[in-house]
Amino acid sequence: MKHVLLRVAALASMAAFAACSSNKADKPTPLVKIENRIDIKRVWHASVGGEKPKLRLGLGLAVDGNRVFAASYSGSVEAFDLATGRRLWRREVRAPLSGGPGAADGLVVVGAAKGQIVALAESDGAVRWRTRINAEILSAPAVGGGIVLVHGVDGRLHGLMAANGSESWVIDQQVPRLSLRGSGRPAVVGDLAVCGFDNGRVVAVSLASGAAAWEAAAGQSRGSTELQRLIDVDSSIVVADDDLFAVAYQGRVVRLARETGQIIWGRDLSSYRGLAVDSAAVYVSSSEGDVVRHDRASGAEQWRQKALERRMLSAPVVYGGDIVVGDLDGVIHWLDPANGAFLARASGGKRISSPPVVAGGLLLTFSDFGEINAFRTASGN
Repeated sequence: MKHVLLRVAALASMAAFAACSSNKADKPTPLVKIENRIDIKRVWHASVGGEKPKLRLGLGLAVDGNRVFAASYSGSVEAFDLATGRRLWRREVRAPLSGGPGAADGLVVVGAAKGQIVALAESDGAVRWRTRINAEILSAPAVGGGIVLVHGVDGRLHGLMAANGSESWVIDQQVPRLSLRGSGRPAVVGDLAVCGFDNGRVVAVSLASGAAAWEAAAGQSRGSTELQRLIDVDSSIVVADDDLFAVAYQGRVVRLARETGQIIWGRDLSSYRGLAVDSAAVYVSSSEGDVVRHDRASGAEQWRQKALERRMLSAPVVYGGDIVVGDLDGVIHWLDPANGAFLARASGGKRISSPPVVAGGLLLTFSDFGEINAFRTASGN
């Protein structure tokens, strides 16, 4: 039943986000031409291709060491050399993939629309194990400390043994009857497993046992209708030193103490894509398509770039000190962290929903159609 309701909510939320053909004000903001102020070099390009999905998925890129891993909805998992883009191996897992990959400790793990979880060897793509949970998987698994974390759309977070896929523990969060299509990506944070849920909560449990450590609210439901009360934490929790940062749809962006979950500050802001953090600030791609900078220490808003409204931005990343986001047309935007001004643009193919990845001096992007692009700028070296 939850699976069906999630699909109902997906349609409702898509209606809220999509441009209305009868109202020009609801269409994506047209891009104003700019002159690139930094030199962008495309280092390599690859594609995992496959069937185009009809609904939002949780597919993106994972990097471990000198390898980049990607997966397609049609069921292929591929590894590429980080520096050159050379394909190292390809494996067909015979399942429609919808979440992942996650990669660490020699494993690449992907999740499927019907709940299958497949773990492959990073070295050659050999299947290490397969298992199943009773829920669709719409976020990348996380690997660490001998555990694989898998978050299903039913609100359960599973801790699986990395050695064989057997279930070590499972926790269950009460979730609303309706929610956005998606689920928060779990993270391994020291000896804790941390994840955001559809009820607006960020929860930390023992990585080894699943025992509760703490939980915090990234916002409270408001409004008179179920759509107005959506409060999902659908994006990744960002770990930065002793802090955690999270943001909820129709909720808040919050800074949490890593060990206790105490909320250090919270500011009203809605996002279903996510955020990035540097030593001075927190950068959020809002639900409206604004890029917003908050002071890391106090949470005070410092600037807001509104020229990308309704362009369905990816989460931002910090690359070479600059802020980078992708959009619904596959355009990649470089912003000045000091004031949000545009520095440059490049094409990453078609729609980019998953966050760009920074590794090995490169900026890696992954489009919803399986296109991978690796860029380099002078500041990124």
